[in-house]
Amino acid sequence: MTRHITILPGDGIGPEVTKEARRLLEEVAQTLGETWTLEEALIGGAAYDQTGHPLPPETIAKCKASDAVLLGAVGGPKWDHLPGDVRPEAGLLGIRKQLGVFANLRPIRTWPGLLLASPLKPELLDGVDMVIVRELTGGLYFGEPKQRLDGGNAVVDTLHYTRHEIERVVRQAFEIAQNRRKKVTSVDKANVLESSRMWREIVQETAAAFPDVTVEPILVDSAAMQLIQRPNQFDVVVTENMFGDILSDEAAVLTGSIGMLPSASLGSGGPGLYEPVHGSAPDIAGQGIANPLAGFLSVAMLLRHSLGLEAAATAIEDAVLATIEAGHRTRDLAGHDSEPVGTEEMSALVRHEVQRRLNG
Repeated sequence: MTRHITILPGDGIGPEVTKEARRLLEEVAQTLGETWTLEEALIGGAAYDQTGHPLPPETIAKCKASDAVLLGAVGGPKWDHLPGDVRPEAGLLGIRKQLGVFANLRPIRTWPGLLLASPLKPELLDGVDMVIVRELTGGLYFGEPKQRLDGGNAVVDTLHYTRHEIERVVRQAFEIAQNRRKKVTSVDKANVLESSRMWREIVQETAAAFPDVTVEPILVDSAAMQLIQRPNQFDVVVTENMFGDILSDEAAVLTGSIGMLPSASLGSGGPGLYEPVHGSAPDIAGQGIANPLAGFLSVAMLLRHSLGLEAAATAIEDAVLATIEAGHRTRDLAGHDSEPVGTEEMSALVRHEVQRRLNG
């Protein structure tokens, strides 16, 4: 059976990391005897430059016809002057909406060889292994109206959620927890926000269907503090859109570099959307020094969640670990006493390890 994967390189280092991810996908397909068609499409600033819109209709059509979508990154200062509806980030929000993906999964784990790359003490990082489940299509980022008032002297953003939007992402978090350490931490601001009070009610209602899962509600400010003080207490963290955006980026410091964080955005059907968390990093674009590992780990999530290839996904994750443990580092991970490798070299090292495992 032929699988269709759409690749959206985007902006900044996006084309560099997706180029290496494509090589990985091609080699895995060949080794497994699979037939995959890999097709690229425009998104973000690159799409705006060519079409005048950050999410052209052709891109939407290709993505919807795919089994999975792999995204690089969008945005950069070149497009900061644009109105909000045509900025590169509007393309990212738009493709999530078009694909109906509502749960963003961000696994956060510490790698033994990278404990010293984090500014936190190594003893705080031992055993950190969590998944942040972020609601992706509601909240402040999508609520209407959004507008300037009183001649530009006032502004309104709207935080809007429906019961259905909250229920589906909370249930997904509980289902994930059942296959892990059976603990859900629900993050909200229920002491202030009515939307958070509704969120907390729905979490408690959902918990009744999962009696084997422990539930802990926590306020977002306390969660932000505890992520740094006691990160290994968390298993599955579920929260609304903006809180999840902020907390998952904060959690990147635990891994030593945001260049190590993959993500998967899933819905109730249709293709999943997979992307590294690191953003477009325009300051290093084109220099051949970007870390491709978050992209590779996103490929692993793609193989697991959209193509059902668990063994291949595990092979990639094990290969990343082996490469790190062998002492290889890109610039974002290298200390003063180690010589960093470039994007292509790191990619080749990991791909070699993947092939060893798949052929073994």
